[in-house]
Amino acid sequence: MDGLTAVVRPPERKGSGKARKGARRPAETLKVARVVVDVPLPHLDRSFDYLVPSELDDKAVPGCRVRVRFAGQLVDGFLLERAEDSDHDGRLSFLERVISPEPVLTPEIAALAREVADRYAGTLSDVLRLAVPPRHARVEAERRPAVAGAASASVNAETARPVAETAGTEAGTARPAAETAGTDAAAGTSGAEIAGTDAAVEDPDAATARPDTTSPGPDAAPAGPAAATVVSGADGAGAPGDDGLGTWDAYRAGPSFLAALREGRAPRAVWTALPGADWTGAVAGAARATLDGGRGVLIVVADGRDVARVDAALGTALEPGRHVALTAELGPAERYRRWLAVLRGEATAVVGTRAAMFAPVRDLGLVVLWDDGDDVHAEPHAPYPHAREVLALRAHRAGAGALIGGFTRTTDATQLLETGWAHPLVPDRDRLRRSMPYVRPAGDDAELARDEAARTARLPHLAFRAARQGLEKGPVLVQVPRRGYVPALACARCRGPARCPECEGPLALTSGHAAPYCRWCGRIAGAWRCPECGSGHVRAVVVGARRTAEELGRAFPGVPIRTSGRDGVLATVGAEPALVVATPGAEPVPAEGYAAALLLDGWVLLGRADLRAGEETLRRWTDAAALVRPGGPVVVLADGALAPVQALIRWDPATFAERELAERRELGFPPAVRMASVTGTPQAVRDLLEAAALPPEAEVLGPVEVGDGQERALVRVDRARGAVLARCLKAAQAARSARKVTEVVRVRIDPLELI
Repeated sequence: MDGLTAVVRPPERKGSGKARKGARRPAETLKVARVVVDVPLPHLDRSFDYLVPSELDDKAVPGCRVRVRFAGQLVDGFLLERAEDSDHDGRLSFLERVISPEPVLTPEIAALAREVADRYAGTLSDVLRLAVPPRHARVEAERRPAVAGAASASVNAETARPVAETAGTEAGTARPAAETAGTDAAAGTSGAEIAGTDAAVEDPDAATARPDTTSPGPDAAPAGPAAATVVSGADGAGAPGDDGLGTWDAYRAGPSFLAALREGRAPRAVWTALPGADWTGAVAGAARATLDGGRGVLIVVADGRDVARVDAALGTALEPGRHVALTAELGPAERYRRWLAVLRGEATAVVGTRAAMFAPVRDLGLVVLWDDGDDVHAEPHAPYPHAREVLALRAHRAGAGALIGGFTRTTDATQLLETGWAHPLVPDRDRLRRSMPYVRPAGDDAELARDEAARTARLPHLAFRAARQGLEKGPVLVQVPRRGYVPALACARCRGPARCPECEGPLALTSGHAAPYCRWCGRIAGAWRCPECGSGHVRAVVVGARRTAEELGRAFPGVPIRTSGRDGVLATVGAEPALVVATPGAEPVPAEGYAAALLLDGWVLLGRADLRAGEETLRRWTDAAALVRPGGPVVVLADGALAPVQALIRWDPATFAERELAERRELGFPPAVRMASVTGTPQAVRDLLEAAALPPEAEVLGPVEVGDGQERALVRVDRARGAVLARCLKAAQAARSARKVTEVVRVRIDPLELI
């Protein structure tokens, strides 16, 4: 199977002077179709040649869906290109059918998918499964506007090869993908290196063909009146008498950034948004400037609530019909209908969640990623790409601008800044001071003198006072790290963890009157006794959101209590006084800002066994504190001497990220290095590492047990050698696949979880 180029049909009988009656004839021109089949085996990660029958000549266009016979089975695939000849010496099989003549795989997305597959040691078919949604025949057949006619492409000698050529395929080769998968083509390598911040040098020929990709610096010329009008009109704070919060005028390089977008250039920036501002309006302003420059926009956010907010902002800033929102909640039919509108050029701006990162926006001029530190931006399916990396690759390949923003700054975004791939887009410090809340840690010297229990109490007097005063002015946010009632119990006497007598899982409570139950097997442990001291009494180790809401209801009688979490997420809350108890990421957006905020149980977030614990804690705190009105009190229940707490108090996430990146560089952890995790059975992991032919400088950490009979090894190399590491691991996976090894080994490049 490794050497197979195309499925070979039985030879015709000798002595036949002419074709049999009813035999299929190949097309007159460009009779060879190069197809990528939907077979996720690493050793088959290349294109295969088939003959185009004459009856399918008009329908078999580059990018369409086809069905072919492969290894005796009918499988689906995408037609990459048409060619006159094939390098295969045997007879070629015909295409079985064209599922749809709609060219759903554009040249840009095909090239991007190839590069993403190589970047993450995956296969092209896996990436295409993420990039192109399943077909919905009824939606595809619906009448469409006349403008969509420009999207259809006829097969001729000049337009028949765009998909494969852009993907790095050389003319005249029957197995281009296989050959280029292990080779650094000039364009492909430069894109991967720059988007991954491994090098700062592009191919000079490619650079001259693209627009200027230098982001304007602080000293760039300010935008003209038209650009300023676009921003203020698009921002949610653009009403008469507004003080400009959330507009790009509040940022040092904001006007010049918009000016570059309007001129069709490609500025790239890491954006630290103002707290309390309408960031959706600022995004809409950047989108409007890009569209005014004649190019398309792609916006990726974390969840459906953010999609709805940006969708509303775009609806205000843009003309009707110029943008679409893509989310899973739409259902397969509506989502495919909107996706087709983007493909056909009917919509030039897209906002969506992670899956929208592959949306086929025409003439892409700007990619936007909001809150890039949120773990939902990491794809959970193979080859596990991250939206930040994919969008950076798209921006480089398309010569588009990039805007990676959030209320905080991640170490990955800081790495982009340090290599010069992007420039900082930060607010003026005076404006920041007027916009930020007043953050105080519990247990500082002044509070300890007044309340000796402030250091250990879950809700010290400072928190009660801030909540009570805040309720006089509006809603108060209470962020609780854990959901549920009491998710962890311990023995009341010896403080040992309370575990299930059957499976050793952790015990928890669903209410104040319920018996303990096991979170693993679900068994009720009403007769539990501590195996160490024999006590039958338990105490709470961690208090969840529902228990917190219950306690606050008793402490503030008569005050409405609203909860937002996994069981039910509130999108917004009004301006009336209420206590809003929410888990991180589920905080509802207030109509006029929260009057105060309490960030409880900081030790739960900071004490996690995770390399990114401090960075993630600061991100969750800033996302919540940014919803508080300027100058409003924010009480964080954590030690004020800790670096994340100090960064929150000063509202200085940039310095924290720079310090965190420097420490990781010294210790050799991502994003300062490239790292791959290899997970599987012990023998399978060892076999793959031995067969991988890793570069000499590669450092293997482990393997170590990770549970369920699995082990994991980490492979570390310098950033400049990341492509080599991915290529070696992919080759080892291909060799195992060719031998039909049944044991699965999961390879992930730059995984979020390392500990």
